[in-house]
Amino acid sequence: MSRIAAIVKKEFIQMRRDRMTLGLIFMIPLVQLLLFGYAIQTEVKHIPTAIYDQSLSQPSRDLLNAFTASGYFSIIDSVDSYERITMCIDSGKAKVGIVIPPDFARTVNRGESSVVQVIVDASDNMVANQAIATANAIGLLKSQQLISRKLSIDNPPYDIRVRPWYNPDGITAFYMVPAILGIIVTMTMVIITSVAIVRERERGTLEQLVVTPIKPYELMIGKIIPYILLGYLQITVALIVGTVFFKVPIRGSLLELYALTLFFITASLGLGLMISNLAQNQMQAFQMSFFVMLPSILLSGFLFPRDAMPKIIYYISNIIPLTYYLDIIRGIMLKGIGFSYLAGQVTCLLLFSILFLTVSILKFKKRIA
Repeated sequence: MSRIAAIVKKEFIQMRRDRMTLGLIFMIPLVQLLLFGYAIQTEVKHIPTAIYDQSLSQPSRDLLNAFTASGYFSIIDSVDSYERITMCIDSGKAKVGIVIPPDFARTVNRGESSVVQVIVDASDNMVANQAIATANAIGLLKSQQLISRKLSIDNPPYDIRVRPWYNPDGITAFYMVPAILGIIVTMTMVIITSVAIVRERERGTLEQLVVTPIKPYELMIGKIIPYILLGYLQITVALIVGTVFFKVPIRGSLLELYALTLFFITASLGLGLMISNLAQNQMQAFQMSFFVMLPSILLSGFLFPRDAMPKIIYYISNIIPLTYYLDIIRGIMLKGIGFSYLAGQVTCLLLFSILFLTVSILKFKKRIA
């Protein structure tokens, strides 16, 4: 234990000397959470819309009012030709164009179907999907209202009542901020520890450690303990920012969140140490760290739902530690669940920690030999 304590003390001294890195560790969660928390919005509203209303009637105005009242469409121009609609969409001025035919009112009043064209710029897939889904919903709702009025039906045959749990208002920050916290911890823990052994080797201090009685596992443990404490400080700062600025709730046990986060921090630090033992220099360590980071962001469920991924990609995402931590932090903060529901995710993170640290120790022993 005394040898591990000596390594821990040495790491703290190194941190104190490198004040720039230490300052970045505290500033990264603050800046990134504020920046990405406000910037990342999965729900697209106020889509710029151009209209070509050839009917200019009360029914056409009612339909357009339904589009604007939804909050998803914002009419920015009313044009007088189909070519102008095309120009608005080609130039990027509008993302959606609504074309109402001249006989719209007469057709609707006769109880017949009237075709309303909604042109969507599908080059932006997220905006397009939102616009298409909302336009279809508005068309279906207006049709139901007209049919009910003609048939004198007070209540619809099917009364489906949706009750969204955990995030009933659909606030993007509630879903994204906990995930950003996981990304920040992954970035800092992996990148910082990935250069730990390489830096010692390049500075010539690793040889001094090798000739001491310290064992490889003691060196690895001694190097990660200070960063575990830094990881908890980062999480604390991020949680404060998330609850104060974005009003993200913590419905579960905060103590349990801190306890289960330990497994994720050790897995991330173990991964960083493994990279540090595999890399020949600091440049290689940085490159390998970024090679790990991109799949963590794209495949863990941070930005895109894993259920929508192809099966092979879904299975590959199971070897990313962040995948399991997102289930843990979202489950505790948003759902209020505890360890009994998250035992599988915790077990996987524990196995990752053991695997990465074991590989790091064996690789370090081989280099010594």
